[in-house]
Amino acid sequence: MNEQIIQVKDLTFKYEPAKNNTLSSVSFAVNKGEWLSVIGNNGAGKSTLALLLIGLLKPQSGSVFVCGMPLNEETKWTIRRHAGIVFQNPDNQFIGATVQDDVAFGMENLNMPVEDMRQRVTEALELVGMLEHREADPSRLSGGQKQRVAIAGVLALHPDLLILDEAFVMLDPRSRRELLATLKQLRAEQGLTILSITHDMNEAAASDRILVLKNGSVANSGLPADIFSEEMDVEAPFSERLRRLLMSKERRTPESYLTESEWIQWLCK
Repeated sequence: MNEQIIQVKDLTFKYEPAKNNTLSSVSFAVNKGEWLSVIGNNGAGKSTLALLLIGLLKPQSGSVFVCGMPLNEETKWTIRRHAGIVFQNPDNQFIGATVQDDVAFGMENLNMPVEDMRQRVTEALELVGMLEHREADPSRLSGGQKQRVAIAGVLALHPDLLILDEAFVMLDPRSRRELLATLKQLRAEQGLTILSITHDMNEAAASDRILVLKNGSVANSGLPADIFSEEMDVEAPFSERLRRLLMSKERRTPESYLTESEWIQWLCK
């Protein structure tokens, strides 16, 4: 049986004084080493879910277990040693005067030995392609560079769980592909679990499973191939948009979602 690193049961949350719940009875689980993407329209409750999973918001009802621990006021700081989050706006996460100081900040709070910190800072900045900027002032970096540094700061802590809340939105397509490849490598080598909240369907397509939120509730959950084939109102990655376009023109098409590499194989048959 797979070890579950996240367990969410009947999670309900409402922003006061709003009348309607932002999330209503949301339940799901994430296995260790799994990559789960959470998608949905604006207002579906995706970012609220991320804040609840890290203890930055408190639910009206329901329960959250992270790394085997119930999330509450007593455990949230311990859980944050195992789970890191990267937000959409990296400026919210900058503390240090230089890039390397900023990446080291979380480790300093854990009283980690200096030599260990230096090694982890170097490794993390190398992973995100920012090693040559280690002495730079974070405020002078581009939006994409800032996001890379924010990701490095979390990766340096060697988390068991990485939560990405639209963390790739400021990156150019090449940087996005490179970081996706890096995270896939870390997941394979270190068993890193990833929960990615995203509007980027190419990012969602790279995950193991997709959770669809609609109006604060779980509408569907399954493999990317199943979600993109069943949820026709979901904006799909390029390969699926092509399939849907050909279907609308009554052309010969694959019966279900294919990745771009699978499309090439299908066309060559």
